[in-house]
Amino acid sequence: MSDQRLTQIQRQELKLSPQQIQLMKLLQLPLIELEQRIKEEIEANPALEDSINSDDNESTADERDNSEELDGYNDNEDSGENDDYNDDEFNVNKEDEFDFNDFLPEEDEYDYAYKMHANNRSADDEDYQAPIVHEESFQDYLIHQLGYHDLTEKEEIIGEVIIGNLDDNGYLSRPITNLVDDLLFTMNLETTEDEIRRVLKIIHQLDPPGIGATDLQECLLIQLQRLQEENPYSDYKLCMTIIKDCFEEFTKKHYDKIAKKTGASNRQLKAALDEILKLNPKPGDSSTSGAKNSHYITPDFFVYIKDGNLELSLDGRNNPDLKVNKQYVKMLEDFSKSKESRSMQEAATFVRQKIDSAKWFIDAIRQRQHTLYITMKAIMDMQREYFLTGDDTKLKPMILKDIAEKVGLDISTISRVANSKYVQTPYGTFLLKTFFSEGITNEEGEEVSTREIKKILQDCVADERKDKPLTDEELMNVLKEKGYPIARRTVAKYREQLGIPVARLRKEL
Repeated sequence: MSDQRLTQIQRQELKLSPQQIQLMKLLQLPLIELEQRIKEEIEANPALEDSINSDDNESTADERDNSEELDGYNDNEDSGENDDYNDDEFNVNKEDEFDFNDFLPEEDEYDYAYKMHANNRSADDEDYQAPIVHEESFQDYLIHQLGYHDLTEKEEIIGEVIIGNLDDNGYLSRPITNLVDDLLFTMNLETTEDEIRRVLKIIHQLDPPGIGATDLQECLLIQLQRLQEENPYSDYKLCMTIIKDCFEEFTKKHYDKIAKKTGASNRQLKAALDEILKLNPKPGDSSTSGAKNSHYITPDFFVYIKDGNLELSLDGRNNPDLKVNKQYVKMLEDFSKSKESRSMQEAATFVRQKIDSAKWFIDAIRQRQHTLYITMKAIMDMQREYFLTGDDTKLKPMILKDIAEKVGLDISTISRVANSKYVQTPYGTFLLKTFFSEGITNEEGEEVSTREIKKILQDCVADERKDKPLTDEELMNVLKEKGYPIARRTVAKYREQLGIPVARLRKEL
């Protein structure tokens, strides 16, 4: 027999409660998704309701206007470092004991912790709801054009399948042989590659020009041919020759090789290249199609400058006026008094679970609001000079750990806020994570943000000679002259992060 022994092992584990998990999930939701999540919770839990829309809401507009707001923060000269961000009342690691009265609507009692939302409405405000705008899809836009061509029923089906396989840029990246198989197996339609190519040529005639091309080279050729047809007195032969016979040299900007191959002068070559650069390399993204939906960013934070001071406010929709349904509370009291039948006890357990779930959700929304506020407040304190001036060079080095230590929360919590929330400033609307950057030490011994260096790098590229762009080595020397001693490979890394191509690809005639 094998020697079996019982051993005792001590090990430390970190387990999150269901309430903490719920808070973490709510914390990373943008405002639009939060509103949808709240609606889903109200529909799933009858013990939870929105007091604004509830039937028994007896509070008046004047009473709501007296609620404490979070948007009155004035960033004075002495505020920031000494502020107490870590309020024990909102510590997510604390095992909170819920008081029934904390979640019931009280007409004569003010509950600061519960009504921590910005109420920017008055009694005479009009309840405006933006209309939902319906726009046809890009595929519908193309199919509508296809209907003006004299096609057979079979060709119409082939055309719709081709259009349905176009990618977001408007290219047909799927091989024609695969389309033949798709039509046979999914629609029981037998066809040939030649038939598909004939319909594809018709699609090439649709707007925007270049749609349905299999690659960039074909896309540009289709557009040039269209221009030649529409402008018969103009000469696009050199443009077509460059794209058709010198495409590799064109993409690499080897202008000397193109001139030698085509026999064109520098003046002729520059004119042809200017025409080519006017073409659309991504016709599927063309705004002229009228078929692209607009996506709007809804900021959670608003930073204003008033009398030389910064003011921070949050969108009030982050913390809706939720409460526990009074009927469920009374129901629980009635069930608790009657302990005679087992069914009554089961009913009481069910109602208690629903009420507890509602209280947990309300508390999670409240803690989410507080976490957002103290995080943005700490960011605003650290980046005060930037928010006052809008100058990127005023941004200080700041990492997630800096804010986490300042507000007394975990780094992962700050990351959830920074990666999904936007702030509206006098200089534009930005994702919070754009304010975070590491730092380096300049020649004067001061720590500067990498974002400041990137801004200077962008300015150097913008001011360079277009016929002789700066190499990474030359950019490194320019930055060193300005007091930023960084390596050439670091310059290349920042350049790539900014989406700036290498010097050879930035060259212009």
